[in-house]
Amino acid sequence: MWKKAFLEAPGYYGPENEAKHEPLGVETLPELKQLLDWLHIKYCLLKPYFENPDYPIVEYRELLPSFEVDLYEYKRLPGFSMVVFDRPLNSFREIFQYDALHSMFDWQDETRTDTACMLEHSVYAANMRTFLSRLPKRNHADFEAAFGNCDICGVEHYAKMLPFLLELERAHILSRDASGRFTLSGIYASLPSNLDSELKQFGLNIGKFKPGDSILYECNRLFVYQFLMELHGFPIVSERRTSASLFARRLHRLGEQFIVRVLGQSDRTITTLSSLSKSSGKRLTFPQVEKTALVQVNPNQKENIALLKDQGFFVDVKKRVVILRVIYQQHRYSQKNVREDRALSVLRQEVIHPITGRVLDHLNIIQDAQNMILRLNDIVRGEYRGKTTYKRREIVKDTDTHEKRLKFLYSWLSKHLHRIVDYSEEFYSRVVKVLDGYLLAPDNYETFNEMNALYQEVWAKYSQIQQSRKVRKLEDLRNRTHLGETINYLEMLELSTDILNDLKYEIVNYFDHLVAKVLVIGDDMVNDSYLQRNYIGQKDDDLSEYGLQVKKYYGRLVALLDEFRSIRKSRTSQPSTPPFGSF
Repeated sequence: MWKKAFLEAPGYYGPENEAKHEPLGVETLPELKQLLDWLHIKYCLLKPYFENPDYPIVEYRELLPSFEVDLYEYKRLPGFSMVVFDRPLNSFREIFQYDALHSMFDWQDETRTDTACMLEHSVYAANMRTFLSRLPKRNHADFEAAFGNCDICGVEHYAKMLPFLLELERAHILSRDASGRFTLSGIYASLPSNLDSELKQFGLNIGKFKPGDSILYECNRLFVYQFLMELHGFPIVSERRTSASLFARRLHRLGEQFIVRVLGQSDRTITTLSSLSKSSGKRLTFPQVEKTALVQVNPNQKENIALLKDQGFFVDVKKRVVILRVIYQQHRYSQKNVREDRALSVLRQEVIHPITGRVLDHLNIIQDAQNMILRLNDIVRGEYRGKTTYKRREIVKDTDTHEKRLKFLYSWLSKHLHRIVDYSEEFYSRVVKVLDGYLLAPDNYETFNEMNALYQEVWAKYSQIQQSRKVRKLEDLRNRTHLGETINYLEMLELSTDILNDLKYEIVNYFDHLVAKVLVIGDDMVNDSYLQRNYIGQKDDDLSEYGLQVKKYYGRLVALLDEFRSIRKSRTSQPSTPPFGSF
């Protein structure tokens, strides 16, 4: 019953239009995106879900940046890539290769004289031959039976064309024809990624590379690569998704109005990069990134589950499966940011009704802090059943041994580092309680000694988070804010010196990038022009008691920064042991 209701529901695409082959009321790029959203959800997510009893539902953490590498492809599931332009194509001037399909309107140009080919063959027949030349032979009979000598380019036929488009290895293209209507205008498109030049130029722009410096390039290449890909919604993955992300980046620089969409057979997620934004009127710095997938709602979200069930948002009530769309916000790279490698964060979540297309955007399905704590508890107790990718190279299933638990912990801490650094003190104290209860439990001493290297990796990641939270507080203090309130210069200096005093004794677990951030933030504080002009540059006799206190703590801050410089110099001037804490 569920399958029949969902797959035969009109959604955005009424069956009356499909039956009559009448043009749809699609005039703008946002309207076309809405149509494509529903068709792709309907035929590329819902249909495979109901046809595969063991469909691999996407876990909510897979939609949280940073995205994990997909090591397994589900060959039976659909995958595709697509480009949409809000203009007619001009074959000779385009920056990519494709096989052209034509609408009848493309040939209604009275100024053309080279129409001999049109006298010999009809437009429809030419389109059919072009499509069949790229379609696997096993699908030829079905395709010819479905379309015969009919038009295959109209958007009103896109749903019927979709099963055959999913059989093509390369991208298909939608654009406007000569009359201004959207049509299927190309197939078998090769999207140029130009990865090498993009990577090097981006690294130079953010200061991670220098011209001709191969050592610096080799040291920072992976960081730059990961940041660049995640900025456009992907980890370092398949060529299809790499090409799509970099092609979208190039179109955005050219000022195009476009949509680039990819469905991966490994991530089971429809990823869309576009020039569209709900805050219209303002040009985006980067292409807008959104992901749509079938996600299972955590059973602990009882209020959300009751609401979704009552209003019919579940695709599968028993398994609590919903259609979830996540819209992301991109962040410019900044060397001064303690969360230096954070390229994306979640901007908005939308649960989509599987029949009406109605959207709920006020529910927190994937970022619930309580869910994170519960999962962490399950990991350390060995009760978590699932899988994770350890260091992007090993799939670990379940947590039935301490070795697996430590690998899960390392992956969990790496995945949620930015969130743990940003979340409230209450949330962080609960994380600390769970981690300390496991990592420092006397009953586990002997076990952890037997796998000391792995234990030290987890402890190092934990120490990095502890220190990062302190540096994060320094970032706020630099702007004279503390716990969301504005503070004066004396409070800024007092709190900063307290944090640096604590941090000084914690860097037995040394992280050079954090110490470098401390020095940058500290230099910003001591070089503050107002502070220098009104306090530090004044004689003591001319200062009030408040001013003298400011000057006193200023001196302490300068001394602490000198200590950090000495520590960094001693650490970087000679080879050192890995920066792991002791058990």
